[in-house]
Amino acid sequence: MRVAELWRYPVKSLRGEPVDAAELGPQGLHGDRQWAVFDADTGLGLTGRRVPELLFAAARVREDDTVEITLPDGRVIADDEALSSWLGRPVELRKASDHRPRQYENAGDTETEAPDSWYAFTGSDAGFHDKLAVTLLSPESAGSAALARFRANVILDRGGEDLLVGTKVRVGEALVTVVEPVPRCVMVTRPQPGGIELDRDVLRRIHRERDGVLAVGGTVERAGVVRIGDEVGPA
Repeated sequence: MRVAELWRYPVKSLRGEPVDAAELGPQGLHGDRQWAVFDADTGLGLTGRRVPELLFAAARVREDDTVEITLPDGRVIADDEALSSWLGRPVELRKASDHRPRQYENAGDTETEAPDSWYAFTGSDAGFHDKLAVTLLSPESAGSAALARFRANVILDRGGEDLLVGTKVRVGEALVTVVEPVPRCVMVTRPQPGGIELDRDVLRRIHRERDGVLAVGGTVERAGVVRIGDEVGPA
């Protein structure tokens, strides 16, 4: 397999940016999931599960390693006041180095998303990754669903990533231990720009055909640069 695309998502639940090459280290691709939006009143981290409009804004890492956000109307912002105005609530953009408690919400009932089925859970204390530092996915596994729904870092040129679970693989110059398949939640059903509409059948298919998992995730054992076209293979 080879790297067909590389994506980083600087702000959790915002659209990401494609890159031709990036350092892959213990916290994933450089700049990936290094910021997140928190509700200033409740302290909860906001995600596309609860606040789907987040998926219509995009984040980009600047050359000085700060982040800027492009809102759906094209405005480029980098401050809490403008972000709060857009979301209609007081929010804070926090960096991963801010180790205040990190709690997010998820729907226990993925069919109805009934109000009483939502529960809070504690997120990773590393970056703002859900669990694992880097994820790999092939179009073959995604099937007819848009790849953007799954927010994987490494898009492979062909299928077979499920067979990597439990092994160490070279991803470009980096060494990755592929730990487990990635469990999926209501996030993958959410609408996004580019004609991606609300579609609950996406998650139903993943549960029906793939036991609720899609893509694989890993930890980085040796840092290194990854480029489009690099081989992904046995260590």
